[in-house]
Amino acid sequence: MALTAGAGSVAIGGATALVMNAQRRSGYEDAINSTWRHSDRTDLPLSWARRELVRYASLAANSHNTQPWQFRLSDRSILVLSDLSRRLPSVDPDDHHLFASLGCAVENMIQAARAFGLRAVPSYDPVARGIRVELDTAPPERTDLFDAIPRRQSTRAVYDGRAVPPEHLRLLEAAGNGEGVRMLLFTERQQREDILSYLVAGNSAQMDDVAFVHELRTWIRFSYGEAISTRDGLFSKSTGSPALPGWIGRLIFSAVFTKTAENSKYESQLRSSAGVAVFVSDRNEPAGWVEVGRCCQRLALQATALRLRHAFINQPVEVAAVRGQFATYLGIDGRRPDLVMRFGYGPELPKSLRRPVEQVILEA
Repeated sequence: MALTAGAGSVAIGGATALVMNAQRRSGYEDAINSTWRHSDRTDLPLSWARRELVRYASLAANSHNTQPWQFRLSDRSILVLSDLSRRLPSVDPDDHHLFASLGCAVENMIQAARAFGLRAVPSYDPVARGIRVELDTAPPERTDLFDAIPRRQSTRAVYDGRAVPPEHLRLLEAAGNGEGVRMLLFTERQQREDILSYLVAGNSAQMDDVAFVHELRTWIRFSYGEAISTRDGLFSKSTGSPALPGWIGRLIFSAVFTKTAENSKYESQLRSSAGVAVFVSDRNEPAGWVEVGRCCQRLALQATALRLRHAFINQPVEVAAVRGQFATYLGIDGRRPDLVMRFGYGPELPKSLRRPVEQVILEA
């Protein structure tokens, strides 16, 4: 009798929570529309333009959507700094992905600056451990990569398996290479199967790591309400899972988030992709990682402009033992493979949110 009553209470509570979750959906969609948009104007005074450049920078790709960045504005420059309170010590113990995320933000800023009639010149500041972006006036230029910024997303879905035309692959190659950074492109089926073996090995190691799983779970936003209140993290709808009340999501997380299920998911996703891009820097240090992030973001924008989807599959480079084996497979002469991304033609998923500009700008 008590068990029946308890189950009924849970069912009623769950139903009420589901109704409230649905009501939050419209608020989430409004927040998405106000976040992922172009500026109404680009002919702005420098003081206003700088804030818009920060907003565009914050739309960049970043690990777990932690948004680990801060921006300090000066008269003619913007200093992009890390927010160490948002670091990921389990998956990213040496802050490699953190600095790559800063590079992604800088690249968005550079692309946006051109549209605002500014030339943005970045340089790594080893004392500040950040990137100083100097701004100067230049003729306004609106590019395909700038137009792609609000449309870009990391699409964690199964793609349709279509091949990318050679002329588009050449554009991706041009976008993904940079100063001291080489992008390796793999489009053959056997190559992708080879890479899949390292992906599964890395993912399996992470799924067996209690600290990794706990860290990931803290950054998952299960409901529309959680996504809106934090405006960061991995919203379940953005990863192809349903939005659920937070307490239900956390209750069933361990049951559905299993090594077998995750490996099967990645197998389907990679095999449906048109290709894989691997980024390798000459410098295994923060300045090199920033440049990798810039190249990676540029590739993502170019892919978006070509109506291609992309998603990170960084497990082969996040587990040290697997990373060494992967480097040997790549034949990169002892250098570190930095980032791995798959791409192809696929559906659009709901976007993730970003924090307001006011929360990421530091007082001068």
